[in-house]
Amino acid sequence: MNATTDTSPANSQAKRRKALLGIGAVSAAVIVGYGLYWGLHARWFVSTDNAYVAGHVVQITPQVPGTVLAVRAEDTDFVKLGQPLVTLDRADAQVALDQAQAQLGQTVREVRTLFSNEGTYAANVKLREADITRVHADVVRAQDDLKRRQGLTAKGAVSKEELEHAQSALNVATSAEAAARASLVAAQEQWSANHALIEGTVVERHPNVERAAAKVREAYLALKRADIPAPVSGYVAKRSVQVGQRVPAGTPLMSIIPLDQVWVDANFKEVQVASMRIGQPVKLTADLYGNKVEYDGKIVGLGVGTGAAFALLPAQNATGNWIKVVQRVPVRIAIDARQLAEHPLRVGLSMEATVDVHDQSGKALADAPRVAGDGDAVLSDFYGSARDPQAETMVRDIISRNAGPGAAARVALADRQRAAQVAKAGKGRASAPSAVPSVPAALPVSHTSVQGGLAPRAL
Repeated sequence: MNATTDTSPANSQAKRRKALLGIGAVSAAVIVGYGLYWGLHARWFVSTDNAYVAGHVVQITPQVPGTVLAVRAEDTDFVKLGQPLVTLDRADAQVALDQAQAQLGQTVREVRTLFSNEGTYAANVKLREADITRVHADVVRAQDDLKRRQGLTAKGAVSKEELEHAQSALNVATSAEAAARASLVAAQEQWSANHALIEGTVVERHPNVERAAAKVREAYLALKRADIPAPVSGYVAKRSVQVGQRVPAGTPLMSIIPLDQVWVDANFKEVQVASMRIGQPVKLTADLYGNKVEYDGKIVGLGVGTGAAFALLPAQNATGNWIKVVQRVPVRIAIDARQLAEHPLRVGLSMEATVDVHDQSGKALADAPRVAGDGDAVLSDFYGSARDPQAETMVRDIISRNAGPGAAARVALADRQRAAQVAKAGKGRASAPSAVPSVPAALPVSHTSVQGGLAPRAL
């Protein structure tokens, strides 16, 4: 009985030691295992669930004011590049274009009048010069006559009255010469003023004609912009425009989101960003599909500031009561296009991102400009250009109809030489960026040119 009682505490202590040793061994194994897992695998992966799908939200706005006649797209509709979305009333724009065309024709004819007056004013100058020659001869003749009569008066052969008549004739001739010279100065100034308006140009390239032609192009663009096309292919969202609504320029009508060009903005803690580099692979999952769908991505850029730095109301940390908050840095992640096509994502969806930071050879910040076509949405030229071919044809036709014979050929020649000068200037800038473009050569002589030549506008 006593022996049994004496051995019970010893057995309990032995069992306790074994249990503690077992727990310690298991704990050590867990710690070692986690250390190996962390050292060999986990430390090379950084993850966050503070990530969301982002994309281009292309806002559709009119470039000219007008009344909406038709809306050809609804929310969730898919539209293609160039597809008509909204049509505005064309009446006002058409009237403005008609006025601009009429003004261009009138301006061409007014400039033709300037060129026609050039010969008239030059002939008037020649006529005034001839008048001066004639009246100067009268002055010389009157002077000689007066001298003769003065000599004869001294001998008593001529009366004093005749001498006075000779003096009066000289005064009249002198006054006539002064008047002729004043008329010559006025004629020369008139010619100079007209010549200054047309010097170094022809009718088709006169500044007044160019200004009126620019008004035609502007009115044509306004008319063309009455049809608002889709600048990108994508899905319609936030349509707010209604038929009959009067919309000023710049009013948001709807948005288009190209879902084939979305990306993920993942906000990592500042302590996680140190090991991230551009080009590192990323595994992505969306709450929309769960873990059964995994996307492959890569880092294409790291933010240059934290979210708090660009907040509308930035934090005031110099007030005295300060609590440190871990900041987050946005990281842009591109998604594999094929996987994105198989499992589309919507803008704003929640994502989880895990970055593999094994490869440290990339750069922490981009050091080269983005190349066009890297997946960004690029607006098309459906809104028209300053040198629209149809507008140029319209301008040439109006000038040709009002500028007289040979105008069409001169306009075509001037356009070709202008294009050649632009191309030459472009090559010169490419080879020598600091070089100053040379003065363009003169155009051939035409019946409307001045002083035998013409220098076009420097481009």
